[in-house]
Amino acid sequence: MASHRKPRTSVLTSPGSRRAAAGFTTAALASVTLLSQSADAAPRAPKPTIEEVKQKVDGLYRQAEVATQKYNAAKERADHQRDTVDGLLNAAAKRAEKMNESRRELGMFASAQYRTGGMNPTAQLMLAKDPQQFVDRNHLMDRLTGRQKQVVTDYQEQQAAATRQRAEATRSLEQLQTSQASLKESKRAVQDKLAEARQLLSRLTAQEKARLAELERQKEAAAKRKAEEEARRQQERERQRQQDGGGSTGGQTGGGSTDGGSTGDSSTTKAEKALAFARAQIGKPYVWGATGPTSYDCSGLTQAAWKAARVDLPRTTWDQVKVGQRVATSDLKPGDLVFFYDDISHVGMYIGGGKMIHAPHPGANVREESIYYMPIYGSVRPA
Repeated sequence: MASHRKPRTSVLTSPGSRRAAAGFTTAALASVTLLSQSADAAPRAPKPTIEEVKQKVDGLYRQAEVATQKYNAAKERADHQRDTVDGLLNAAAKRAEKMNESRRELGMFASAQYRTGGMNPTAQLMLAKDPQQFVDRNHLMDRLTGRQKQVVTDYQEQQAAATRQRAEATRSLEQLQTSQASLKESKRAVQDKLAEARQLLSRLTAQEKARLAELERQKEAAAKRKAEEEARRQQERERQRQQDGGGSTGGQTGGGSTDGGSTGDSSTTKAEKALAFARAQIGKPYVWGATGPTSYDCSGLTQAAWKAARVDLPRTTWDQVKVGQRVATSDLKPGDLVFFYDDISHVGMYIGGGKMIHAPHPGANVREESIYYMPIYGSVRPA
């Protein structure tokens, strides 16, 4: 009997299946295309403007200066504590020698007693590792001669002092380790901020760098104009003082001192010496943590300048601002220290005419600049 079974049709070759497969493929391709377009259309962060780059770099330099002052403070503490530890170790070595001398003398007494009368309680005391237990017994002390008693007393005192010194040395070493850890952390913070600033600047094109330099020139020019205006105002105030004083010699008035006159004031002489030193450093590079003689950070320069005038200033801006007499910006005299920003992270030395000498920031040299280049925090007169 003939078979009447219908021929088998493959699902992959039937017209309906081919249309379905084609539809699926088209949909898949469309999905891939849409995903690709979505990825391409994802918003990218806009490239910062040169103004924004400058603001960011300036901010990083400020943060680096704050970290530098922390580094300076930690280094000063570490140096002081290292000196303390060295002193304690030297004292301990001398103390040990004195203890050895007392112990040798005790041994001599004990040996003599052994040769003459055997090992009596006194000899046992002399040879004991811890004579304190025996000395506490008054009846044994009665058997000692005056010299022997003095040797035992000296040994006890040296032993007690050595114990105190060991405890003090241990505390000082712990403090030194803490300061060294803080020093390391501050150093890393400075390096990180400066590295970030360098990275930002390295991404700029030649045209962008030129624009950045132009912005810097504009900022300097504006600060210079303000300094010149202040210089003119100071001159006018000085003329007014002289007129009010009837043109008296030296330009002195009853209300205070001036820059004029031949008073021979020692503070003026010191300021002149400090300024002469600062001027001699112009052109030397800023290096964070440096105190000279080939490079400086801001507070390292002012400290070194006033040291040349035999005036000792602390190491950091935060401590230097506490030294001397506070003065208003309008009353500044050459040699005064001008501090900047609310965090007091920068300092320069006033030279008159609204200008100062300072070590600006990494990549720059010691130079003269308007005090109005940065926001002023306050000023002091060290001498």
